[in-house]
Amino acid sequence: MDGLTAVVPVYRSAAILPELHARLSRALADVADEYEIVLVEDAGGDDSWVVIERLASNGPHVRGFRMSRNYGQHNALLCGIREARFPRIVTLDDDLQNPPEEIALLLEHLTDDVDVVYGTPSVEQHGFLRDQASRITKLALQGAMGAETARHVSAFRLFRTRLRDAFEDYRGPRVSIDVLLTWGTTRFGFVTVKHDPRLIGKSNYSVRMLVNHAVDMATGFSTLPLQVASLIGFVFTLFGMAVLVIVIANYLANGSAVPGFAFLASIVAIFSGAQLFALGIIGEYLARIHFRTMDRPAYIVRRSTDEPGP
Repeated sequence: MDGLTAVVPVYRSAAILPELHARLSRALADVADEYEIVLVEDAGGDDSWVVIERLASNGPHVRGFRMSRNYGQHNALLCGIREARFPRIVTLDDDLQNPPEEIALLLEHLTDDVDVVYGTPSVEQHGFLRDQASRITKLALQGAMGAETARHVSAFRLFRTRLRDAFEDYRGPRVSIDVLLTWGTTRFGFVTVKHDPRLIGKSNYSVRMLVNHAVDMATGFSTLPLQVASLIGFVFTLFGMAVLVIVIANYLANGSAVPGFAFLASIVAIFSGAQLFALGIIGEYLARIHFRTMDRPAYIVRRSTDEPGP
């Protein structure tokens, strides 16, 4: 058995961290000769970092990193992935909805032909709106990952550490770990796992945040929206030509133009809406180019248990 790193982004989870650490430690010890638990605290504002420091001081297997501000779940994951020391990495949320005991099942499916294994929930234990927002996110991922792979994406994933070489130099404030993994491999697999109810607190992801994440992935890692805008432009060009043919035919047949202000106003509104839609998509891409030229980092680490200090 090779070594294994577990990366967990932490956000306002001080109450559940001790149980997470205990269950995760037992699960990793059963499947790996060596292991470490990398806890990345994303500046949630509670006592999570205090708990992480205590856990790290009580044993050699826990390493903690604290973000300088709240960057987001995927940015925190990127930090942990870059800090991993062992040849395999498993990522999971901090709420124990992904049972650590299921890591063994993921390992069974990490064969020579597979580089990434997703733990796909048999039944998701989120609310209705959260489930719908997750589906929107997966639809956005299809452009970058392919429909079959995106359908099984989850936060519970196991992959080979060497894949991080493909995005070693990635910089930028918007991060999608699942898209970045496609830069290193096309060999994805999945296995159905349990998805337990959240034990403490409530999800920190709102529907609005998930929809924004989907938009970020669609415009930040894919040209699909631009292709959609082009298709809409082409369709409305054909529509405009059809309207022109109708107007000319009516004039030749009846000696008059198509009557009615409503008809003219409707055509103008339709075309104006299509143009504004296309301009809005182009604007989203320009905004992302602007942020990339600013060269903002994906994250900054304020504290680390590897180097204790103020």
